[in-house]
Amino acid sequence: MVTQTATFVRTAHPITQVRPMVMNIHNVSKQYNKKNWGLRDFTLDIGPGVLGLLGPNGAGKSTLMRILATITKTTTGSVTWNGTDIAKSPDTLRAVLGYLPQDFGVYPNLSAVEFLEYMAAIKGLDAKTAKRRIDELLQVVNLVEVGKRPLGGYSGGMKQRVGIAQALLNDPQLLIVDEPTVGLDPEERVRFRNLLSDLSGERIVILSTHIVSDVEATATHIVLINEGRLLRKAAPEDLLKELENKVWEWTVTSDELVTLKQKHIVSGTIRRSDGVQVRVVSESRPEANANNVSPNLEDAYLYIIGGKA
Repeated sequence: MVTQTATFVRTAHPITQVRPMVMNIHNVSKQYNKKNWGLRDFTLDIGPGVLGLLGPNGAGKSTLMRILATITKTTTGSVTWNGTDIAKSPDTLRAVLGYLPQDFGVYPNLSAVEFLEYMAAIKGLDAKTAKRRIDELLQVVNLVEVGKRPLGGYSGGMKQRVGIAQALLNDPQLLIVDEPTVGLDPEERVRFRNLLSDLSGERIVILSTHIVSDVEATATHIVLINEGRLLRKAAPEDLLKELENKVWEWTVTSDELVTLKQKHIVSGTIRRSDGVQVRVVSESRPEANANNVSPNLEDAYLYIIGGKA
C-alpha cells in the first residue's frame, strides 16, 4: 500500500476565467419539531480554504452540512452561492458541489472503478471525461493497485478514499466532508488529513468533525458550533491567542482528580508514577504549584464549548 498522498492535478481553466466562490449563510434555523432545533439563527460567510466545523455530537453540524449540500431545506433564513439562493436554484450549486456524507455507502460487489463510473454517469460526465477523472483520482487517493477489487473487501479507510474520489469527480468548487475520519485507524486518519490539505487550493473545503486534531491539522479557519448555534469563527492562531496564560499543568493524586474535574475544565491527563499530570484551562492559577503552559486547540475547544469564553 502506498502511504504518500499523490499530488492532486486540477482541471485546467483559462486564466481569464475567474471562478467566484463565496457562500453566505444568513440567519438560518432548522426546526424538526416543537422542541427540537437543529440550527438557530446561524450566520456565516465562507470563502476559499479549509473551514473546520467543530462541535460535539448533536451540535448541529450534520444538519448544516445537509442544508449546504441542498439535501435539507431551512425552516427560516437563506443560503446563497455566489449570490444565488440555493433553495430556489439548487442546481446552480449542485453542478459545482462535491459531498461526502457521514453515512457514505458503497455497492460491495462493484470495484472502485465500476462504482466511480456509475457515480460519474449520475453526475452527467461523458465517458471520456469520466475515464480521465477516474484514472487521475485513483492516483490521488492511492487506490490504483486495488481499483478493480470489489469494494466489499476494502477497509474503512479505503472506502472513505473512494468516497472522496466520487466527491471530486466533477472537480467541485465546494467540497463538503462530514465526519470523514470516524472509525479510521491513526495512519488512515493522517493520510486523509493530508489529502484534504492538498485539495484545498482553489476551492472551498468544509470539514465537519468532533475530532479536534483533524481540524488542527487541516483548517485555515475554524467554526465552533454547539446546540445549533455559532459560537466562534476564527483562525486557529487567534483561538490560541485567547488562551494565552490560561492553561496550567501540575500533578495531583487520583482522588484529587475527581474533585478537580468538578471545579475546572480538565483538557488532559497523563498517568505517572507520582500521580496524575493534569492540564487545566483556568482564568487564574488554579493551584499554587500549577505551571503555565502553551495552549493548544483542544484547550480552546473545551474552553469555548464549555461556555467559559
